[in-house]
Amino acid sequence: MNTAERRWIFADLRARRAQAALTVLAVAGIVTALITAATLLEDGTNPWRGLFTRGNGAHIWLHTRDAPDPAALRALDGVTDVAGPYRGAPATLVQGGKKTPVALQEMAPVLPAVGRPIVREGRWLDAGDARGVVLERSFARAVGLGTGGRFSVIGLNGATHDLTVIGLAESGDQGFYPEWTPGLAWTLESTLEQVEPALGRSESVTGLRLADPDDTSLVVQRTITKLAGQVQRVSTWREVRASMELDNRLLGVLLALFGVAGLVAAALAIANATGGRVLTQRRDIATLKSLGFTRRQVVRMLLAEHGLLGLAGIAAGVLCGRLITVYALADTVVVPLSSAPLLAIALGTALVVLVAVWLPAWRGGRTPPIPAAPVAPPRGHLSHLARLALLVRLPPALVLGARDAFTRRLPALLTTFGLAIPMMLITIGLGCWATLDAFRAHPEQVGQAAALIVRPGSVPATADAGRPAELALADPDVVAVFPGTEVDALVPGQTRTVRARAVGTVSDPYPYSVVEGRMFRDRGEAVAGQGLLDLLNVRIGDRTRLTIGGTPLIVRIVGRVLEPEQDGEVLSVPLDTLAPKDALPPQFYSLALRQGAEPEAVRARLQGQGLEVSQVVNPADRLSVIRIIIVALVAVLALLGLANLLTASAVGLRDHAADLAVLKAMGLTPRQVMATLVTGTGLLVVIGVGAGAAAGSFVSAGLIDLQGAASGVGAGIGRAPTPAMLLPAVLTAVGAALLVALIPARRAARARVPVTPR
Repeated sequence: MNTAERRWIFADLRARRAQAALTVLAVAGIVTALITAATLLEDGTNPWRGLFTRGNGAHIWLHTRDAPDPAALRALDGVTDVAGPYRGAPATLVQGGKKTPVALQEMAPVLPAVGRPIVREGRWLDAGDARGVVLERSFARAVGLGTGGRFSVIGLNGATHDLTVIGLAESGDQGFYPEWTPGLAWTLESTLEQVEPALGRSESVTGLRLADPDDTSLVVQRTITKLAGQVQRVSTWREVRASMELDNRLLGVLLALFGVAGLVAAALAIANATGGRVLTQRRDIATLKSLGFTRRQVVRMLLAEHGLLGLAGIAAGVLCGRLITVYALADTVVVPLSSAPLLAIALGTALVVLVAVWLPAWRGGRTPPIPAAPVAPPRGHLSHLARLALLVRLPPALVLGARDAFTRRLPALLTTFGLAIPMMLITIGLGCWATLDAFRAHPEQVGQAAALIVRPGSVPATADAGRPAELALADPDVVAVFPGTEVDALVPGQTRTVRARAVGTVSDPYPYSVVEGRMFRDRGEAVAGQGLLDLLNVRIGDRTRLTIGGTPLIVRIVGRVLEPEQDGEVLSVPLDTLAPKDALPPQFYSLALRQGAEPEAVRARLQGQGLEVSQVVNPADRLSVIRIIIVALVAVLALLGLANLLTASAVGLRDHAADLAVLKAMGLTPRQVMATLVTGTGLLVVIGVGAGAAAGSFVSAGLIDLQGAASGVGAGIGRAPTPAMLLPAVLTAVGAALLVALIPARRAARARVPVTPR
């Protein structure tokens, strides 16, 4: 590229700085969204992977009644090393009157080779400090404890023991709290013996490191056979990884949807902008060709100019995406995107930009070298909309504007489509917002009819087992109390465990949100989440067999419920379905409150009566970050729409610049001329925004349901944006677009334009 070509490019960029900046910002925003989405979706970004690798984690964790022989487990085919066995026991953490279940697990003062926790704050266990414990970091944050914090634990025998937090650690062998409960605390063997001296009330935890992680299911089967009924529960690396990546996956899919569709909109905006600039530069291009510039040189200059803007946006987007994943998402333990997918995003976006620029540049290269010939607007028939305007006798300014809107059919279509895609994505974002609002306003529709959970741990052992229910029902805001328990059940094939929840009874069932099938009506019937149906490969009406504590449980699945916990891998049965030997006293009581009751106020009253009460975590609280992402993406999409609109306005003014004097000579006032120009652009805006809003409203609920089914929650959660949300968005988009189009139209209408003979 010679000096003359470079000077022309830089001069043209200086002449249209605002439009060039918008193009760069739009591309940068899309690339940033794509990088952030890929970062959250890539397996390497899952916090489990880094923790598991650094801690040399175990692929399988066995929970047994008695301690197995490590040598026998190490001799199993496929097992390379063994962690433990460690003794574990349940306890209750007490801090400031609040009680929280906690699992104590013994560890040695020296970190093991397999299943090694990663100390993040403080230090590891010290043989000289019998009261020191190390808490799992997400659990410590949830209960408000840090290094040096003091708390008490109550064992199953009712004795209280004071402990001190000497460190916080993370582990790839257990998911984050509260998705993975109870919370975990590592203690010395002597400390655990003081809290729980009875061996019969504890369990043994053993980890297996495998040569091939894909052999997990096979090794679990061999281990269960080897231990002959000793296994109470099994957890695998796949379950831990899934629990850690749930929120990231939901957020990543949303960003990916916006990013990919936004990239298409960005390509349209760049192609439209390039095409508009070529149209407004045809005289300049013709002059260049008459001065000796070849077609190849013209195409090369246009490609370089507009491609440079796209590449600048890509570079800015890569930098912003890197900063977001390194700093803004630091608290989520997100690992920055590896070089291969980062390079793929950059090269793919660059290819899209160059393809979007090439066609208008090629058309610009075909401009004939006749610099003196004025460019007239294309000829054609009146559009149907213009004919309709004539029939209903609209004012002349509106009729002329309706005609001008579709003078160039292809640019009009690109402009409309370029506005429709951002508006469709904005509407889908509003649908996500409406879904979160529905979660918060109607939690019973997503399987959370109970707002509070009461655990009988604080009631003396000598008291009546039904005392918590009686105290809860005495509160005027509590309308129903459902006793319940949760146990781990081995799935058919006994390769892993799932959650089996028994809440309510056949005569007084828990009010699940059944979206397919029906509620259970008798013993032996159950409802399940989408994740469990997919895991077991069963459908509604099928029978399935699970093993609870060595006892088989055969149930018929009669309905599918919306299940936000455990990736939907939950089986729900009435409490009286469990066999007598498994029918333990209720672990908790689910409280349904009257409409309009404040859960915090009810919780405070019940805690004042000595009950241990916790509030149910709403899915909307875990996904509240999506609201921030939606606002940011709306800003990026608004930039895309603005870039398209400026291009359409520039092309319209260019096509009819010579007609302004004629319109004034016909008797049109400057205000009418301005109305003509705004109408031409405004019609495209109204059509594009209306079509995008309609398409987004039609598909938003379905897309959210698809994601709900993929994440295990199940279809039936999606909500389309309400009219109260959609109407202001449409009016704002149209109003802002007309305001932007009004500025150049007003300037053009007031300018003195000489009549140019054609």
